[in-house]
Amino acid sequence: MCGIIARIGHDDATETLLSGLENLEYRGYDSAGIAVQNGSGVKVRKCSGEVDDLKSSLEHQLHGNIGIGHTRWSTHGPPTDENAHPHTDTAGDVAVVHNGVIDNYDELRAELCERGHEFDSDTDTEVIPHLIDEYRATADDTEHAVRQAVETLEGSYAIAAIVDGEERVYAARNGSPLVLGLDDEEWFLASDVPAFLDYTDEVIYLEDGDLVVLEPDSYRITDADGTPVDRPVDTVDWDPEDAGKGEYDHYMLKEIHTQPTALSNTIEGRVEDGAVAFDALPSGTFTDVETVQFVACGTSYHAAMYGAQLLRSAGVRTEVVRASEYETMAGPVDDDTLVVAVTQSGETADTLQAVRTATERGARSLAVTNVVGSTAAREADDAIYIRAGPEVGVAATKTFSSQAVTLALLTQRIAADVPTATPLADSETMLESLADLPEHVETVIETTDAEALAREFHNSDSYFFIGNGLGHSVALEGALKFKEITYEHAEGFAAGELKHGPLALVTPETPVFAVATGDDGKTKTNAIEAQARGAPIVAVCPDDHPLADAADTHLSIPETHPVWAGLLANVQLQLVSYHAADLLDRPIDKPRNLAKSVTVE
Repeated sequence: MCGIIARIGHDDATETLLSGLENLEYRGYDSAGIAVQNGSGVKVRKCSGEVDDLKSSLEHQLHGNIGIGHTRWSTHGPPTDENAHPHTDTAGDVAVVHNGVIDNYDELRAELCERGHEFDSDTDTEVIPHLIDEYRATADDTEHAVRQAVETLEGSYAIAAIVDGEERVYAARNGSPLVLGLDDEEWFLASDVPAFLDYTDEVIYLEDGDLVVLEPDSYRITDADGTPVDRPVDTVDWDPEDAGKGEYDHYMLKEIHTQPTALSNTIEGRVEDGAVAFDALPSGTFTDVETVQFVACGTSYHAAMYGAQLLRSAGVRTEVVRASEYETMAGPVDDDTLVVAVTQSGETADTLQAVRTATERGARSLAVTNVVGSTAAREADDAIYIRAGPEVGVAATKTFSSQAVTLALLTQRIAADVPTATPLADSETMLESLADLPEHVETVIETTDAEALAREFHNSDSYFFIGNGLGHSVALEGALKFKEITYEHAEGFAAGELKHGPLALVTPETPVFAVATGDDGKTKTNAIEAQARGAPIVAVCPDDHPLADAADTHLSIPETHPVWAGLLANVQLQLVSYHAADLLDRPIDKPRNLAKSVTVE
């Protein structure tokens, strides 16, 4: 939530800052701004709206070899020109961009106002440049002033600052992501790697408490105590083209269509001789596990449900908990508990807090994430990667598929170790059929009737999604996608729960998407009950499934093992959501009020 970019080098920074903001716009698009420093003052341009609005507002190009930029997802104050970042002190000598939430900003602001500081915005961020300015009056240098300022803050933050007359960028992080990009002739700081992936793939993932000082030819990192530290340099294996839209109208459509490639990468090398193999999780890793807790949010929660269902079927005691509710809703935790944190970005604030809570209670932790070097990957005891590549569309698509496959494999790996577990009787067949999944997804994409179906049910009152077993999590995910990008009312239910209340909402203007992943009589029965009340039924299943004959219309998926059928159904539902949103002319890649990575609780 919110995107930060900073750049320092020997040539002009403005175009780099703007392109970085465009690459980060999935993190927030309420407002945007940049500030540059060129020896003749700090120049700031910002406005509400998207990065294109900012570019249009630049009547005269800003010039400077040092700069910071920001694209905002509002937390404190509405999206106005005044609330856009960067923010400055009263004199305009210090400019700051910030991601996170300053919990004690009311207190700090009141104190600063008493001492004569003037504020122009409603944001929590604006206290930061005022604090830096005030501490500069007594500190040895600006670096010490920045350190004093961040020590005063309570809450989460990633900060980048520039100061009039100084060829430096100052940055710090605590609880919000910040990554340093290294190139031969320039340095970058950003909330996420795609901001500067066009320029370098050499990165340093900063840690909480780190303070960074960038100069045109050098960088320096110190920890919370001011001690110089060396952080490892990683190479990001994402191709810059993977983060672009290419020939597609929307990132979401591209990411749906590239799922076969993403899944091939997810699967590669993880099935050997009829068994699951993770290099990071050798045989015996889970021998002492008695309980598994999956924690996640949003789409990742639905993927976690998918994995939890499979692990329960293997006889392992399992629960899935929304990360935001972990503190109060999780069952007993001890050193026999494995907590599996499912987070695409590896930076989801609620999920990270759940892992920290579980660790304090004695549990082991395992992160399932897409981002090497992310906070979740570093803080968990172990990590495995879904290998989906960069995903820019706010509505997750390919990452759900890759998460679900990774978790399905992980459940079999855990079940192979836990002495009391009973792995699936046909696990060998399941793993053999996994090799066909990328091709089957390609078939769905090439043959889908989703666009025609979206037209048929255009302007319906509501949209219901039902499923049983593994199909339940797919139904929930289908409803989430639909509401995220169409803004239409959509709900997902366990098929058997339809008659326990939701059936009261069913009308002829309420299409019901019924997901069938196997020999699923319950889903068919409940679909027919809705049909009897006038609801049109859309079966999402193989052609020869009994539900296909009973339904009013049908979205076909290839025959496959029931464990993978739900993921094929999910692709069909992604395409329905996409085409329905396109018919409504929604901003598909940037749905209102949402951001890609939720880094505040």
